Amino acid sequence: MKIQLINLTVRDLVAGYRDDGEGGVRGYGGKLDIRPPFQREFIYKEKERDAVIGSILKNYPLNVMYWADRGDGTYEIIDGQQRTISIAQYVAEKPGFSFEGLGFDNQQSDIKERILNYELMVYVCTGTDSEKLEWFETINIAGVKLTNQELRNAVYSGSWVTDAKRYFSKSGCAAAGLGGDYMSGSSIRQEYLETAIKWINAGAIEEYMRLHQHDENAEHLWEYFRSVIDWIEATFTNRDSSRRKLMKGHDWGKLHRDHKDAVLDPDMIEAEIKQLILDDEVEKKAGIYPYILTRNEKHLNLRAFKDGMKHKVYAKQNGICAICKDHFQINQMEADHITPWSDGGKTSEDNCQMLCRPCNREKAAK
Repeated sequence: MKIQLINLTVRDLVAGYRDDGEGGVRGYGGKLDIRPPFQREFIYKEKERDAVIGSILKNYPLNVMYWADRGDGTYEIIDGQQRTISIAQYVAEKPGFSFEGLGFDNQQSDIKERILNYELMVYVCTGTDSEKLEWFETINIAGVKLTNQELRNAVYSGSWVTDAKRYFSKSGCAAAGLGGDYMSGSSIRQEYLETAIKWINAGAIEEYMRLHQHDENAEHLWEYFRSVIDWIEATFTNRDSSRRKLMKGHDWGKLHRDHKDAVLDPDMIEAEIKQLILDDEVEKKAGIYPYILTRNEKHLNLRAFKDGMKHKVYAKQNGICAICKDHFQINQMEADHITPWSDGGKTSEDNCQMLCRPCNREKAAK
């Protein structure tokens, strides 16, 4: 792998600048892809843009930028898109973009020259996909704020990533409208795309991207995503505003994979959800949804006996395990529900017994 430091001026950077919307954003004489498929949209506000232009006017150093050499005479930005677009839009006189009330053309000629001659530091990486990924991860640790999915997209960029971004990675994208209630994160930080790939390939994101990197489009992923959302909404029919936050962020891909062929009654499911929401024993209400499908009580974070109640019951039992009848110190024992929660038992003193650890484990395994 080769990493080269190049110094270029703002004049060099903005040469041939154009923003064609979906067609892309280019600079550096058309050789630099300023917004490659893995990058987020331009998100700088006036304060951040002014900080960039103000730094240039005062000759303060901007942070180092990082490019990748595509091997065909062109480059793509890995880090520095927001700063680059801020600079280019100012020099190109984008409507509404001024600094302290002055557009670039309103500046005095010596100020214009100072801006255009300002020197930028850029590191360019050339190498294999695996070498680039290692490099990207290293500079990310050092402070470049790319998400894991943005790093992957940089390595496996191509026609597939470009089309996947259309579905999953823009403000107001189709995935946000269809499944935003069920996913955590942000579309423009590539987290919706990351989630969809996790769902379809059981968490093996890089494997899926490597296999599909040169596909013409991401239609297969989009159709799969739609099928998962359709299944969620057919299974859990009540999705009013009070429920949405409880449905967000689960591994719906695994739940769909494991339970999509099960015969489920939405009306019975809704009745149970209402009951669980009202159950004071259930401390993690969001866990109701995976519990309904898996029947694993760990999702519910059921109420535990408080230390005061444990000590009180321990004293009542004189330190004797309720099952094996041997004596133990309290730190060698665990509180147990006599009647399990699943059978209607509550976390109360009259439903508590102290068991030694081996007896408690054996009971739980039955």
